[in-house]
Amino acid sequence: MGAWLAIADVSLGMNRKKSRLIEHNSPLNFLFLSLLLAFSAVRAQGQCAGKVSSPGDVADCAARETPREGTAILDPLHPYTLAELIDVAEHHNPTTRTIWERAKQKARELGLAKSTYYPELDGLAVFGDERLINPFPEPLAPRGYVMVEIPLVRPEVTLQYLIFDFGKREAGVDAAKAEKLAAGADVIQVNQALAFQVASAYYQLMTAQERLQAAQDTLRTAQTTQDAAENRLNNGLATLPDVLNARAETAQAVFDKESADGDEKIARVTLTEAVGADPSPNIVIDSQRSAPLPERLTLSIDALIDRAMENRPELMAQTLEIRSAEARIRAAKAEYKPQIVLSGSVAQTSVWPASDYGQLGSASEPTWSATLGIRWRIFDGGVRKNELLIAESKRREAEDELTAKRDETTREVWTAYIAFRTALRKHEAAVALLESANASYSASLDAYKYGVKNLVDVVTAEKQLAQARLSSVSARSELFLEAVNLEFATGNLLRNQPPATRLRSEDGHP
Repeated sequence: MGAWLAIADVSLGMNRKKSRLIEHNSPLNFLFLSLLLAFSAVRAQGQCAGKVSSPGDVADCAARETPREGTAILDPLHPYTLAELIDVAEHHNPTTRTIWERAKQKARELGLAKSTYYPELDGLAVFGDERLINPFPEPLAPRGYVMVEIPLVRPEVTLQYLIFDFGKREAGVDAAKAEKLAAGADVIQVNQALAFQVASAYYQLMTAQERLQAAQDTLRTAQTTQDAAENRLNNGLATLPDVLNARAETAQAVFDKESADGDEKIARVTLTEAVGADPSPNIVIDSQRSAPLPERLTLSIDALIDRAMENRPELMAQTLEIRSAEARIRAAKAEYKPQIVLSGSVAQTSVWPASDYGQLGSASEPTWSATLGIRWRIFDGGVRKNELLIAESKRREAEDELTAKRDETTREVWTAYIAFRTALRKHEAAVALLESANASYSASLDAYKYGVKNLVDVVTAEKQLAQARLSSVSARSELFLEAVNLEFATGNLLRNQPPATRLRSEDGHP
């Protein structure tokens, strides 16, 4: 338990000095636990440290922070841990930056919805000059009219304030809040998907490296068989066809090694692309073959499904979409009701009129107006009715999508559960197969050297050993990846809940 807490402390702190102490004891244990134990509750969201506890925390952080821009630059000499690669990907992968900007937009839309609660103030400055013809009785005006010119200066402030609207604004704010939280859940979902993508590319590279090592071991085995055949030929105990057969197996091993080398370089390119760097083979990972493997599950299938229903961010987002749709329905219904609006203005009006007949006085006085009105739309040709029907349809659509996603989540958890248990058994079988193939090849080679068996038996055992090595490599990597996939399926990647699997320590105890 103490070692478990120590590793958890390293994953939370990401302190390099502590990290080296953990890696000295169990290298990939740190990598694996750092991923399954949220790899860091402090760094998990990439753009904002420590904001992974809920969609609300992520959404609030997105409103404040701006993600980094540009591609990642990797150090070709630094061996990257899985946690480091996920952190780089979250900062630099274009997908995370895109979803981050969408979350920022939803946060601003909430601000727009809240602004409707405030009055609207407008400033207006009017400068004018107007010439009018005013009819006037002839005894007072010889021409029967008076020409009047009115220069005007009027700075004015106007106010519009919606006092009451039967819940329309409240519904709009509720809908915007739900959409903001849904955007935060989308950020978590995208980060989890990216973490799984990086982890998959990481373990694929690790598999490619171990396949390359297995191919090199197979080449050495084939060379050993060839040397034995040539020695027996030199001593007159073997035939030339035996030697040629052994040389053919060596050539095939060289071909397999070169193919494995190419696959390993391609896997490096894939990993650099996943983390948001320019695709290239210039990356080094710190994979260690002595790392402990997942040993067993810590939760039942029912508990795993319950965790997924609670933690899967896409389910959270869909639930929030239903909440938003319900708020939109309330807003559509409020459109049928009247609105109470307060309007007013205050100005300083300055005029100095002049007339071609008689004397007019100038003035510079404050002027104002205030009105309280009720605005009620009586007929709109079905606009409100159709808006309400659309809102209700969107709610039903969101509810159906949630049902489909719940069924999909259950299927994915079951699939991940079965795949992990299968990977456990496959790894156990691969270990037994490798031990058996190793013993079979050694016995066949010794028997061949003593003339008890022919070269065909040795070559057959050699091929079985090569296949067993590849099966062991694949089974080991598959076990790691299926453990990560189980965390991904239950929504526990980059979160601080206990992992669904337990690792075996170096002394053989969990």
